[in-house]
Amino acid sequence: MSRLTDLMRQLRATDPQLSADLEKEITALTQRRSFGLVFERHQPEAVELPGQKIRRGSKVRILPARGETAKGDQRLWAVESLSKTETGKTATLLEITNGEPEEATADVADLVVVAEFEDKIYPGLVETGRVANGGDKPFHTVINAENFHALEMLTYTHRGKIDAIYIDPPYNTGARDWKYNNDYVEGDDDYRHSKWLAFMERRLLVAKDLLNPDDSVLIVTIDEKEYLRLGMLLEQTFPGADIQMIASVINPSGSSRTGRFSRTDEYIFFVMFGSSFVKPSNSDMLREVKADAIPQVRWNGLIRNGEGSLRTRIPSMFWPIHLDKEDGTYHSVGAPLNIDLHPDDYTPPDGTVAVWPIDGYGRELMWRLSPQTFTDYLAKGYVRFSKRDVTTGLRSPQYLQSGMVAKVESGDIEVLGRNPEGDLKLRYREGAKTYAPMTTWNKVSHSAAEHGAWFVKACLPGRKFPYPKSLYAVEDALRFFIKEKPEAVVLDFFSGSGTTAHAVMRLNKQDGGRRRSIAITNNEVGADEQVKLRKQGLRPGDPDWDKWGICDYITKPRIKAAITGLTPDGDPIKGDYKFTDEFPMADGFEENAAFFTLTYETPFSVRHNRAFSRIAPMLWMRAGSTGRLIDDLGDDGWNVSEVYAVLENTDNADEFLSAMRQTDTVKTVFVITENASAFQMICRELPSEVHTVQLYESYLQNFEINQSRGF
Repeated sequence: MSRLTDLMRQLRATDPQLSADLEKEITALTQRRSFGLVFERHQPEAVELPGQKIRRGSKVRILPARGETAKGDQRLWAVESLSKTETGKTATLLEITNGEPEEATADVADLVVVAEFEDKIYPGLVETGRVANGGDKPFHTVINAENFHALEMLTYTHRGKIDAIYIDPPYNTGARDWKYNNDYVEGDDDYRHSKWLAFMERRLLVAKDLLNPDDSVLIVTIDEKEYLRLGMLLEQTFPGADIQMIASVINPSGSSRTGRFSRTDEYIFFVMFGSSFVKPSNSDMLREVKADAIPQVRWNGLIRNGEGSLRTRIPSMFWPIHLDKEDGTYHSVGAPLNIDLHPDDYTPPDGTVAVWPIDGYGRELMWRLSPQTFTDYLAKGYVRFSKRDVTTGLRSPQYLQSGMVAKVESGDIEVLGRNPEGDLKLRYREGAKTYAPMTTWNKVSHSAAEHGAWFVKACLPGRKFPYPKSLYAVEDALRFFIKEKPEAVVLDFFSGSGTTAHAVMRLNKQDGGRRRSIAITNNEVGADEQVKLRKQGLRPGDPDWDKWGICDYITKPRIKAAITGLTPDGDPIKGDYKFTDEFPMADGFEENAAFFTLTYETPFSVRHNRAFSRIAPMLWMRAGSTGRLIDDLGDDGWNVSEVYAVLENTDNADEFLSAMRQTDTVKTVFVITENASAFQMICRELPSEVHTVQLYESYLQNFEINQSRGF
């Protein structure tokens, strides 16, 4: 393409019209052709929805007979009609195909609804439990769902509001660690890299809509199988972001591989948006800081150096400091020297010698402080002098830069007293020294075996989860970006064992924050366990199958255990948290969490207010996941909670508005009406700072707009 551009440039000089015509055609061609990372988008993904009601028009698969372990019929069928039988219901089916469709009949009990990613969805949520131990703090939420559809749901509740996303996606090792279209992707699949990229791109494009464009971060962990492709995918998906990759040691013992280097690390991509940047840390992440290795406080030379430091630039910053001739102690300061005069033309007070901002090459420079600021700093102990030069008898002044002064005033640097000349004796408060973190992390606390798998075992005795992340590794990665955001919203849509939510709770305890996490995971059962359950005649959707799924068996109970300090059996968790904040795990956390399962609604039921109980949790999440969830509007047709309100019966608007005038904490109001005039009337009567949303118009439009993604 670059060679073609050069030729076009040459042609432009000899035949402008032909050049313009060719450029037009080339532009059209480049818009149709992908450059950079090229991969197959594959057919849209599909997800089976056990428990979803079979209706006329539903898209379904026919399940294998109970007790079968072989893969069933993967064709998709449309339900043409339903009829009752003595034993239940039977469906008449028509194959969904580009060729000649087949017809079939099947028991409704042997069908499962399927949603393809190109289909419009209208999501809802059903609460499946909660734990409240944090007073008025916001709730962490756990959502049992296929993560792409859950991300689509969040575009209504959290579009542009997520401060940090931390994900640990499938590494595509070929070890049955993820499925594509209901099939495990094997290591010998010729298209496994392409399928993985298509799988990731779909989710990252939705995540892009959720992140706050002004200040947020996406954190993605990966290993050597896909890190090169992931890096290019991130560059293409987020062209305006600042992207950096670090290597993190997660297995100090190494994972042996015959004839190859033993693997100890993995990679973490940090994708930073807007003003997001890496905050300084109390560790450089590469070298362990010894408890007794408290660094010295840095004093800087008072002479300005570098470009733009010559006296002629700011003459008022060229002034003398007077020292006693005999002992070198400070005496006084003089006025700035006229630009036409040389220091040799200046006469200091009797018994003193003048010190000027002149470097070793004889260049006349500037001081960094004015005479008045210098004397103020001197009185506060922020200025000191070096030892006397044995040849000249002069002493170089040093001072504390503004950042150091701020740390002294905040207490991060302790004042131990004053030296004989009045300058402060200083040392860093233990743990207050900060460093710029390195791109290689090597911390004992990041070992996945000791601080990942161990936590699952401690919280959930007898239960296992493959390769959980170190709790402290996730905590450290997030801290760089949300330490100064006590109200941050953190999303993990490959939640697995719930480590990210656990880490956010740890961060809250350390500084009293009110950060909240959103954890999304499906309820997939492990490959080996699936075979055993199928032999027992079980299927997804059966209670005895679902209880072994990731969400129900690991994620929800782990988060509940972390908050309460109790195992699922009610025993205190054994062991202590370490490193940044040490305390018994049995103490738990002052946090709240609510658990939900994603549902699929019809636009008819939504528009006619028949799905309010399933839409209600989404309104609560959109309003901040705080306080009471409004799931019943009562006989009056309205309800007001601590932070949001819902009005359905506009005939009772006066009563509703009267109740709103009694509160100043409600910041979001949802009005259920198709009448635009009535909605505008309500808006005019509410305070300007209240955000008002029209239901269900905003809801339906949101999910219709999402279909323009082109999946």
